[in-house]
Amino acid sequence: MSYSQKYGALLQEIVGEATTLSMRVFRTNQMQIEHKRDGTVVTQIDKAIEAMAFAKVAVSGLPIDILGEETTTDIPKTPATNGRTRMIIDPIDGTEEFTRGIPTFGTLIGMEEDGQIVAGIVSAPALSQGTCWWAYRGEGAFRNGHPIRVSQIAKLANSMVFTTGTGPSKDPRVRSALRHFADAARNSRSMGGFWQHMLVAEGAIEAAVDWLSKPWDLAPLALIVEEAGGKSTTASGEHTIYCGQLISTNGLIHEESLKLLQ
Repeated sequence: MSYSQKYGALLQEIVGEATTLSMRVFRTNQMQIEHKRDGTVVTQIDKAIEAMAFAKVAVSGLPIDILGEETTTDIPKTPATNGRTRMIIDPIDGTEEFTRGIPTFGTLIGMEEDGQIVAGIVSAPALSQGTCWWAYRGEGAFRNGHPIRVSQIAKLANSMVFTTGTGPSKDPRVRSALRHFADAARNSRSMGGFWQHMLVAEGAIEAAVDWLSKPWDLAPLALIVEEAGGKSTTASGEHTIYCGQLISTNGLIHEESLKLLQ
């Protein structure tokens, strides 16, 4: 059985319901906003989407554990080791944007088997009347059902790159590395979040950098980029969602990018 056959219906069902829940309150006065202990915001929709995902997994009959942003108390440092599939979900990635009426928010889900993400989906319902990217290992990457591929620009000097900017880190070495990376490109923007990695996957830009993220922020992104022909690693070249970093490129400028970011 392919990964799309195994997980596709469940993932599409979850993001479909997530779209309904999020768009019902987006840019309305019905949003209930709270602040977590770390100062970040959370809404009733973040919680509702995660609860809905738990419920749908429970009735699916599939042996799946769930790691969700709103229900976990400890951020894992390594993949699951109990032999079961783990769904890693960010019910609303970009909650700050969501609460401010900015359309760059989305639901992110990755399916982890034996330490590898084998299925990933990103749904951004407020972008272009609803945009969804997905990939299943060995089956290619898609945007709204159409295959996507990374760009063929082979030099950083000719590339457009997006980064999270220097704000996320107080380390002057990190700030310097991000500045050098951005300066080496033809064009750069500070953006962050899932969308920049999806822009790499669909060939709109050549590189995207996130530096301080949680596993649920990153879970589906590398798989989608790599199934589109690109490459996603940490700054040291590791394939993991558990160290906070993700550098996605079209593959052709990956080594050049890492040299500036290490």
